Amino acid sequence: MKNRIVRGVAGTFILISLILAIYVSQNWLWFTAFVGANLLQSSLTKWCLLEDILKKFGVSDSKKDCC
Repeated sequence: MKNRIVRGVAGTFILISLILAIYVSQNWLWFTAFVGANLLQSSLTKWCLLEDILKKFGVSDSKKDCC
């Protein structure tokens, strides 16, 4: 479940920042780059701040929570 939430949040951030870059300011593309860099960093180090936050809120990775 944590993996799905992390991917969903990252995808949402990217889409929102792209929309803001089109309609508000191209500087929002820096936020898109930050999200991409954070995804790359987490794939290399196997550490993600959002996963730690979700763990503190009690979100688990077990398949029992699904269906």
